Amino acid sequence: MADMFAPLVAQLKANPKTIVFTEGNDPRILEAASKLLAEGVLKVVMVGNEAECKAAAAAGNFDISAAEIIDPENYAGFDEMVNTMVELRKGKQTAEECTALLKKSNYFGTMLVKMGKADCLLGGATYSTADTIRPALQLVKTKKGAHLVSSCFILDRDCGEEGLKRIAMGDCAVNIDYTDTVDKATGEVKVAASAKLAEVAVETAKTAKLFGIDPKVAVLSFSTPEVAQVKCKGSKVAGQANTFIFPCIEAGNIGYKIAQRLGGYAAYGPILQGLNAPINDLSRGCSVDDIVSVVAITAVQAQNM
Repeated sequence: MADMFAPLVAQLKANPKTIVFTEGNDPRILEAASKLLAEGVLKVVMVGNEAECKAAAAAGNFDISAAEIIDPENYAGFDEMVNTMVELRKGKQTAEECTALLKKSNYFGTMLVKMGKADCLLGGATYSTADTIRPALQLVKTKKGAHLVSSCFILDRDCGEEGLKRIAMGDCAVNIDYTDTVDKATGEVKVAASAKLAEVAVETAKTAKLFGIDPKVAVLSFSTPEVAQVKCKGSKVAGQANTFIFPCIEAGNIGYKIAQRLGGYAAYGPILQGLNAPINDLSRGCSVDDIVSVVAITAVQAQNM
């Protein structure tokens, strides 16, 4: 477990949460799950064919004996799950359409979270971010008062004598940009772009707090925190910002990658924000260490829901 999570391990072990892995036969997922189970950090549900999952684990010499493996094809509660999804979709999808979707691991895993079988979910090692977020929005949905799902990265770097420096950056992975939500019938602005950006700032600050950051939020445009210190003398944020909110996805993605690859920061995320339950996405190029880190983040979110 990365140093960033050391203070949280005892908390996680004291009250283990249950996480769903939607790609139960992926070797990286299996290795990560075996490590987490060995450490007693959380309980694990793997979605997939039981024989295939066990064979893949045996091939890699990964011990997942403590994990629960659930196959959508023979799940005893499948009919109940279909009925629940039909109700949630409110006429947007038929029972037949819901049945077809729930045969897919991303929808099936998300419904396990919705129905209380698990506390949180991690997927996307083999499929897109959209395929993680879409079922989350349709089934788990945004929490009360939220207008959108966003994301942030937590970054940290050992600065030698100055100690560990930790910052948060949002939104770097979900929202392409921010525009007004307009009622098509009346032309009335229902949610202003500025309100959406403010919502991302608030959610990113909350996430930052989970990982020991006392958030000082800077909404970025063309300036820097250092310039702001000159322009806004006496400001509590200028020159001290540690939680950065970007105006669009291009800026956010470029920003965190520059910090990571040129600035020497370790980057953890993307961490999804604004949902009723912790559901996070993996890069398709993720390593086992990446998976373990995002699992820990997701479990910490579940502890604080």
